[in-house]
Amino acid sequence: MRDPRTERLAAWYGANARDLPWRVPPGDPTPPDPYRVWLSEVMLQQTTVAAVRDYFARFTTLWPTVHDLAAAEDAAVMAAWAGLGYYARARNLLKCARAVVSDHGGRFPDTEAALLTLPGIGPYTAAAIAAIAFGRPAVVVDGNVERVMARLGAIQTPLPAAKPEIRALAACLTPEVLPGDHAQAVMDLGATLCTPRKPTCMLCPLADGCEGRRLGVAESLPRKAPKVPKPERSGFVYLARLGDLWLVETRPAKGLLGGMLAFPTSDWGAHPASDPPFDAPWREVGQVRHTFTHFHLTLTVMTAETRANPDRGNFAPLDPDALPTLFGKAHALVTQGSAATA
Repeated sequence: MRDPRTERLAAWYGANARDLPWRVPPGDPTPPDPYRVWLSEVMLQQTTVAAVRDYFARFTTLWPTVHDLAAAEDAAVMAAWAGLGYYARARNLLKCARAVVSDHGGRFPDTEAALLTLPGIGPYTAAAIAAIAFGRPAVVVDGNVERVMARLGAIQTPLPAAKPEIRALAACLTPEVLPGDHAQAVMDLGATLCTPRKPTCMLCPLADGCEGRRLGVAESLPRKAPKVPKPERSGFVYLARLGDLWLVETRPAKGLLGGMLAFPTSDWGAHPASDPPFDAPWREVGQVRHTFTHFHLTLTVMTAETRANPDRGNFAPLDPDALPTLFGKAHALVTQGSAATA
């Protein structure tokens, strides 16, 4: 017998599900496309739905199937991903697509265990694909689900230590029937009603059984351990022009922004040394700032016009939209004179 809270949530989802381009609406008999489910879940990691919509549309237009993506050129995929961040995801996206085609005949495995063997697929993504694409009763826990469960059970333990308690409650509510709809319902509830600030409890289908609401602590949950301040790093970035051409290079495959189109930079450290790609009358035009997962970065932007042969990279036409956000900021500073921060 299903938990009555699960039943109420299912009814709410049937009437209030978000219209998302990768989603099959509740009640629609069309089977979900595992490729689109996988692609959306990878894109949505550490990113918002609003940011992903255009990227998802671009990818599915350029590469409508996993076979198409597996056959794509690395540079084209990395350029299409530029600006979405967390670039290791793009590299793993290609590795995963190629593994699905070469090792699984172009069909995604339909169990969590098998999905976990694919590049770039961790426990959350495996559970989400298994539940949404294949109807497996997997326990799907993302940030929205953590918030809903922490409030529903009044779980006071701070994250990340609270994760086992949260998962246990989520497992109790996960149904055998339509687990994909259930997973998406909890996500939608967290995204639209059970929001981080000022949750709309009066409209919530789980309000009557919510311990956090009963105790008056819902808005303070989930609790989080104090954040450790991020360290500061700095460096130089070099924007050289040769007429309409720009000096660019492809960053090493491993490391931050790996495999992405970029301008040459110095090392990034506490006290970096200047390391220009060639001798030239470089001039400083300002600084750009960007925040990565584990540190803040400030780059001093240097620019020059020259016909010298560079020691690294090559001069080429440039589409600024193909640059990662960090280098897009530097390009905007040089071409538009606008400071850029994050």
